[in-house]
Amino acid sequence: MSGDTSHPVATPGRPTGAAPGGSAAPGGPAQDGPGEAVPGDLRMVRALWPLLLASAVGLVPFTIYSTFLVPIASAADGSVAALGQLRGLGGLAALAVGTALAPLIDRVRKERAAAAGLGVLALAAALGASGDFLLLAGFCLLVGAGTAVLNPALTAAAADRFGSGAAAGRAATLVTATQSLTALLAAPLLAVPAAFWGWQGDLWAVAAVSVVLALALLRPGRARRSAEPAGEEAPAPVTRQGRGEAARPGYLASFRALAALPGVVPLLGVAMLRTAAFMGYLAYLAAFYDERFDLAPGPFALVWTLSGASFFVGNLLTGRVLGAERPRVSGERLMTIGLVVALTALVAVFFSRSLVLALPLTALVGAGHAAVAACVTTLLVRRCGPLRGMALSVNAAGMSFGVFVGAALGGVGLSLGGYPGTAAALGALTLAALGCARLCRRNGRAGDGAPGE
Repeated sequence: MSGDTSHPVATPGRPTGAAPGGSAAPGGPAQDGPGEAVPGDLRMVRALWPLLLASAVGLVPFTIYSTFLVPIASAADGSVAALGQLRGLGGLAALAVGTALAPLIDRVRKERAAAAGLGVLALAAALGASGDFLLLAGFCLLVGAGTAVLNPALTAAAADRFGSGAAAGRAATLVTATQSLTALLAAPLLAVPAAFWGWQGDLWAVAAVSVVLALALLRPGRARRSAEPAGEEAPAPVTRQGRGEAARPGYLASFRALAALPGVVPLLGVAMLRTAAFMGYLAYLAAFYDERFDLAPGPFALVWTLSGASFFVGNLLTGRVLGAERPRVSGERLMTIGLVVALTALVAVFFSRSLVLALPLTALVGAGHAAVAACVTTLLVRRCGPLRGMALSVNAAGMSFGVFVGAALGGVGLSLGGYPGTAAALGALTLAALGCARLCRRNGRAGDGAPGE
């Protein structure tokens, strides 16, 4: 990473100023030294709260767009279908920008990259508040582009503040858990202020909060002060020469260096395929509950809340399990278990004829996918070392592509074979993810073992 990136905290068991990660080779994954304590969740939240708040804000613009799609379409003099299709522009922008800028994420301080992403979101929110059709198209493009930079930068910044081992992975999963909680709670919370100032007011509020958070992240010394435990001396800056790094690889060479890390490519495959299966499942879940159980949109909102809550809890608990000083189960094994649970529950949901059975299966699908998502984030953070920002950016871009793949294949399965066809198509994606997970376990041991292993 560049010499001005955030410094990891000094922790018990590691001499102040020591390089994080023990004996890992330059450019490779590093592990915490023996006896290093993993900070508690509350301590991490106190250190990371600006990053966690920024990660929550990143999900709000599209939540506003989806929640108030009908009045937005009315203000723009367009149809709901046309405005809904604009949302896809955000996914395309996220895919393009996330891939193109991936090698650059690790060349600047992550807080600066996150601040830039927040600035783009502020501009997007201001454009969207106009209600003009063309400016709403720009809103969708800019939100996709902004979050493509914001989310991996925040996740990598959180991990950087806690070294390269279990604590770093736990910090990264706290960011993703915050996003899961935001996805669950944002819509009802946004409806309250919108009753007073409308959806435009919500967007202007997002713009204002984004600017304030961007300035907070750019404040000199913010990273070091927020990460230092009370009573401990700040670690000395670790320079590129001090780490013994070779000259930084070029743009294309960075992609080759990432692909050469053990087990990373299969991990990225797991993330993309899992996202495709889960988002394809969510795309048709409301229609399935309506046709099979005659559930109207109002009651179905409770099903959606159940799915979101199970995803949040699964993500949070999996991050805690993997963030233990000595995890009882490896990330690869837990990822495989999560995929098996998700596959079994997803297929069973679409064949279920009982609402009493379908509801717990729906919760299991969310929990299984959440566990896999947390495992992928943790393993990428621990294996990719100074390339973790790039890895998380490529991962986010791959998941954006997975959203399109899942919705498309789920629709093909539905048209050809009804909901059993959808189950078959999405189940095939999950099976492919299981194949990638097997490759990850086979090829990635060197990347996640103990130092010197």
